[in-house]
Amino acid sequence: MKERMTSTDQVYEILKFLRATPDKAGELTMGLSDDDLRWRNSTAEFSALENVCHLGDIEAEGYTARINRILSEEQPFLPDIDGGRLAIERDYNSQPLLEAQRAFANARAENVRTLGNLKPEQLSRAGLLEGTGTITLEQLLVLMREHDEGHLNDLRIICDRVRADVGSTGR
Repeated sequence: MKERMTSTDQVYEILKFLRATPDKAGELTMGLSDDDLRWRNSTAEFSALENVCHLGDIEAEGYTARINRILSEEQPFLPDIDGGRLAIERDYNSQPLLEAQRAFANARAENVRTLGNLKPEQLSRAGLLEGTGTITLEQLLVLMREHDEGHLNDLRIICDRVRADVGSTGR
């Protein structure tokens, strides 16, 4: 876990990145067919659609809950979320893309608004994240960005592969 950031500029840059992630995910998936959105390289990997659904659920049920609890409670316990289990239980590949994108964008906008309105000292408020340990809001911001970066990278790989396959097979 990274140590405390020293600059409000760094926090601003992370918030700017987080704010842009839903649009970046939308740009990556734009123009893909329903079949392409649901394509998986393997059963162990998410499809493009599953990535978007996952981002939305983790935002709403993970990050929103964690942010609110850290701000309203002293050292709350923050349970981990099993994203793979959610994908199966909620059958992400049967979900409509636009609804998943909208849910993610709305939850993310609210979280960025909340985090952007915090006083610098509030960023040091902490909770106990299951499997990680004590985490401040500032460290949670870093985790959120890292999580986004991983899923955006996965989306890039999936969407590039699907588009390359479409070009080579003429589907």
